[in-house]
Amino acid sequence: MTLYKKIFRPLLFSFAPESIHTFVSKTLKASFSIPGFSKTFHRVSTVQDKSLEKTVFGLTFKNPVGIAAGFDKNATLYNYLGKMGFGFVEVGTITPKPQPGNPKPRLFRLTKDQALINRMGFNNNGVKEAKKHLQNKKTKALIGGNLGKNTLTPNSQAVNDYAFLFEELFDVVDYFVVNVSCPNISDLRELQDQSALLEILNRLQYLNSQKEKRKPILLKVSPDLNNNQLDEVIEIVKQTNIDGVVAVNTTISRTNLSTSAERIKYIGKGGLSGRPIYNRAIEVVRYLSENSNHAFPIIGVGGIFTPEDALNMLKAGADLIQVYTGFIYEGPLIARRINKALVKHFKS
Repeated sequence: MTLYKKIFRPLLFSFAPESIHTFVSKTLKASFSIPGFSKTFHRVSTVQDKSLEKTVFGLTFKNPVGIAAGFDKNATLYNYLGKMGFGFVEVGTITPKPQPGNPKPRLFRLTKDQALINRMGFNNNGVKEAKKHLQNKKTKALIGGNLGKNTLTPNSQAVNDYAFLFEELFDVVDYFVVNVSCPNISDLRELQDQSALLEILNRLQYLNSQKEKRKPILLKVSPDLNNNQLDEVIEIVKQTNIDGVVAVNTTISRTNLSTSAERIKYIGKGGLSGRPIYNRAIEVVRYLSENSNHAFPIIGVGGIFTPEDALNMLKAGADLIQVYTGFIYEGPLIARRINKALVKHFKS
């Protein structure tokens, strides 16, 4: 058992999840401001090997392990996360205007299941603030911008929110992810309807075509889609010619959990992430990959905790992987452990 799991995690998990996230964020900033800490931690946590490099949708990633959206909502931590061995960091979800999100408590641990339930509600400081932080990039890690509409924006006008975000962030991120699959925003997932999605993605692709050099646009999909809906996703990618898919978001499912039914009922609504979602994430990635005949890149995310998890996700058809809940449960060296295993696998 690692020092993190034996000592630090039990201590951190004795406090409320959202307050600990705030504490960890402040601790990262303070630690990396200490002279010499940044270089030392980067050397310890980063695996540098040519075999890890991969070019996906026109971008070259130093390694295929990234941080999923939700951890760095306001683009204040990405420089530090880049020093922790991750090849890319997806910031957000970012909305045009600042919004507080849903009422607290809104983040819950299911330690027996190695999972989280969140109903954060796209809490963030808005695109202007995020853009300001992203203009201070120091890391070599690539940056993705996860885009979402404001809660008060009606779905009929959602396309304008996504277009505004695209224009605001174009010069400060490397790729974009359209998020219409989060279960914590009222009516958001209605935008997964084919006609609504086509409107949003076609508008972004038009704006992209007006740029001197376009940037990749991806769609983040829900694990709760059935096969017919996944077929629609494949068709939408084909019709709009976007660059790929992020699979998957959190789930509204509560099946096969070890946490008591009473506790689950008390927590209530929210998106479930972590170990329980892993098998479904693998299924969705494999389905999209095989049924599209590997027509587009996929970023696989959902329940990745170990090097074996990561390898299985790549074998299922993912080109890159992301962690979030696994990062919280496994600790700050998760990228190092996964990348070391990948080097061994790629060279075997």
